[in-house]
Amino acid sequence: MEITQKIENWASTHYPAWFDFVRMGLGVFLFVKGFIVLSQIESVQIFISNINALNGTSLNWNAQVLIQFIAYMHIIGGLFIALGFLTRIAIFFQIPILLGAVLFTMPGIRMASDNNMAQGGINFVWSEIQLNTTTAEWWTALFTLILLISCFIIGSGPWSVDKYLEHYEET
Repeated sequence: MEITQKIENWASTHYPAWFDFVRMGLGVFLFVKGFIVLSQIESVQIFISNINALNGTSLNWNAQVLIQFIAYMHIIGGLFIALGFLTRIAIFFQIPILLGAVLFTMPGIRMASDNNMAQGGINFVWSEIQLNTTTAEWWTALFTLILLISCFIIGSGPWSVDKYLEHYEET
C-alpha cells in the first residue's frame, strides 16, 4: 500500500495539465477502435482462422466470444478512460489486450506451423524473423500500450470524474 500511495502522491504533484488531453484522446481512440472491431468482425475471424490453421485447429465459437469481449472492453474501457472514471481499473483491463495486439502484429515475424507445446492453442514459437517489414497496426498497438502504461502510472488527472467525485461533498 505504501508504494501505491507514494506513486499517487507523486503523480498528483507532478501531473502535467496537457496529459488530460492525451488521456481523453486515448479513451476516444479505444472507444472508436471497439466499434471498428465490431464492424470488421469477419476480417478478425479470418485472422484468427489463419492462426488456427497454423496450429491445425478450426475456428470455433471461442474466437467469436473473444473478439466481442475485446470490442466491448475497448468500448467501455475507452469511455471510462476518456471520462476519467475508474481510470486505472479501465486501463488495467486494456493492457492485456494491447499486449496481445503487440505480440500478434509484430512486424516480420511468421509463426511456426509446428508447436508441440501448445497444441490447439495460440502459437508463440516463431520460425523466422525479418525486421525489414513494419506494419502500422504494430506501431499503433505499441504506441497505445505505452500511453496506457503512462496513464496507469500517472492517473486520471484534474479534469476527470474521479477527481470530481473525490472532492464532491453531499449537501
